[in-house]
Amino acid sequence: MPVLPLSHVLLAVAVVAVWGTNFVVIRAALDVLPPLLLGTLRFALALLPAALVVPRPRVPLANLAGYGVAVGAGQFGLLYLAIDGRITPGLASLVVQTQVFFTIGLAMWLARERLRPYQAAAVGLGAAGLLVVGLHTGAGSGDGVTVGGVLLVLGAAFSWAVGNVLAKRAGSIDMLAYVVWSSVFAVPVLLALSLLTEGAPRIAAALAQAGWGTWAAVAWQAWANTLFGYGAWNWLLARNPAAAVAPMALLVPVFGMGASAVVLGEPLPPWKLAAGALVLGGLALNLLWPLWRGRR
Repeated sequence: MPVLPLSHVLLAVAVVAVWGTNFVVIRAALDVLPPLLLGTLRFALALLPAALVVPRPRVPLANLAGYGVAVGAGQFGLLYLAIDGRITPGLASLVVQTQVFFTIGLAMWLARERLRPYQAAAVGLGAAGLLVVGLHTGAGSGDGVTVGGVLLVLGAAFSWAVGNVLAKRAGSIDMLAYVVWSSVFAVPVLLALSLLTEGAPRIAAALAQAGWGTWAAVAWQAWANTLFGYGAWNWLLARNPAAAVAPMALLVPVFGMGASAVVLGEPLPPWKLAAGALVLGGLALNLLWPLWRGRR
């Protein structure tokens, strides 16, 4: 498997740093906004005013719509619901990395990409880390993780993987435009779900209560995470094998758990550190093995 160029590695690290620290920002926004309304505002702000100056990419509407619904309603709708009292932000940043395994599996099935032995070992280490999380799941565990929260994050991870595959199929296009215009399809779905489950009175009360800090959190969601993060991530996926790019997202828990511990005071007991170490071990193996083999 080809090794990622250094410039691509640095770009991927910048993206996952933004994504990881964003879990703390999400938690702050959810103190005021209900989760599906937060998702609606995030993608609405990603769409406008950018769509006024960024032309629609030349991709099939089905691909664009599929990506918008998968990432908008699927990934972030479910993730916001999970972080809204069902799982801690740091743990969510770890569990959502099952998207790596889903992405590699979908790429093998649909694009016939091969899984090398060292990649299989890396996936195994990551899976072991997630198993540690699963062993501490339960309403009475006291560790900030519930069965419902884990299931919601797993659904978000699978939706992210579907978005990865669709973005790769879109090819070498303007990925910023791709992310912006896919929001056309994310916003109506999220808004409809918000009205249906959260209700107009709650939405109106939340908007009236939102201050500058809440709107800054929404803007960070839209511009740093959506436009920069997913634009750059999809650009990488279009130019490299999914099995090379997707594992870079395993760095998200380092930033996510670290920021959650520092800002929110989320505890880091030994089992959380062990889970993180296993996941990061898988990432190190995936990245360093081909470099070592190449130098030999």
